[in-house]
This record gives sequence, C-alpha cells and structure tokens, in this order.
Amino acid sequence: MKPLPPAEDTPSEKVCRFSFWHILMLDNPVRRFFQNPEKILDGRIQPGMTAIDIGCGPGNFTRAMAAMAGEGGRVLAIDLQEEMLRYAQDKCGKDSSGARITWHQCRPDSLGISIKADFALSMYMVHEVPDQERLYHEIFQCLRSGGKYLVVEPIIHVTEEAFTSSLDVATRAGFRIRERPSFPLSQAVVLEKP
Repeated sequence: MKPLPPAEDTPSEKVCRFSFWHILMLDNPVRRFFQNPEKILDGRIQPGMTAIDIGCGPGNFTRAMAAMAGEGGRVLAIDLQEEMLRYAQDKCGKDSSGARITWHQCRPDSLGISIKADFALSMYMVHEVPDQERLYHEIFQCLRSGGKYLVVEPIIHVTEEAFTSSLDVATRAGFRIRERPSFPLSQAVVLEKP
C-alpha cells in the first residue's frame, strides 16, 4: 500500500479521521444493527457484478458487497486514509469467499480510478467531500450505462436542504434519481446512469 500523503494533502477537518474512537464509532454491533449492510444492499448487487465502495471505512459494506458479487465479481474499496484501508483489509482478509477485493487509497482531490462498474456506494461520506461536483462526475464516468449509485447520508449531519442540493449536483453530472429508499437515521437515494 502507498505511504500516507504529505501533511498538506491530508484529509480535511470534515473527514472522520482514523482513531480508536472513530473505529469504535464506525465499527460496532449497534451501528451494524441500524445500518445492516446486507439489508441496505439487498438486491442491489448480483453475482458477477463489479462494485465500488467509496469511503469504505472499516469495511463492513465492502465485505457484504464481496459476498453478494461472488467469486466471479469484483469489489474496489476506496478510502482517503491509509490506516482505514489497512483496518478494513485486515478485517475483510479473514474471509476468502466472495469477490476479489482491490484496495485503493484515493487523493483528497480525486478518486484516481478508471474502472467500469455496475454499482457504487457512498455510505455517510458525500457530505465530507468539498467538491461534490467533481465526485459525482468521477463516479458517473466509472459506472456502466444503467449502473446504480447508492448515496446514504446521516440525518444528524446533513439537512434535507443540503441533501436536496447534493442531489441537484448529481443530476447536473448526468444521474437520474431512480429510488428514494428509507433507512434508519439516514437520507438515501439510488442514482442511475442512463
């Protein structure tokens, strides 16, 4: 894995930085109960699909995506922080079944990927990105035609007005709104690339 970027390129203050307390907050049984990856992703990833977990954090959704995509599928797990990727890789490395997982450390200004995927997920991270226009454009380019992008944001950090504004940015990038699923303590949307 690449070394951590120099200090001037480190994540902004909006990013949930890697620490014991953030891991405890992100990776615990209570959170997995309310944000059960299998329930949230249910029916969205089929065997053989290529999926992207953007802002993979501790890897809870990465592991579920790999199981759903199966041995013929592929999962790309992306995070800004090297420590978070190492934690997720250690956690997911214990389970060798399912899709092959590729780990990628993005830059603060770009995902830095060129992949064609069927599905992408951003779980509680879009609000941390200063340039959402760039983010939505990059993800749009990474999805195949008909590809879906599930965005889930926390209601405690993201107001309805801010979420609506973010959706406006997504539609300007070319996405159309496919569905507005309901998850506890969250606002969510499934975007589709036409």
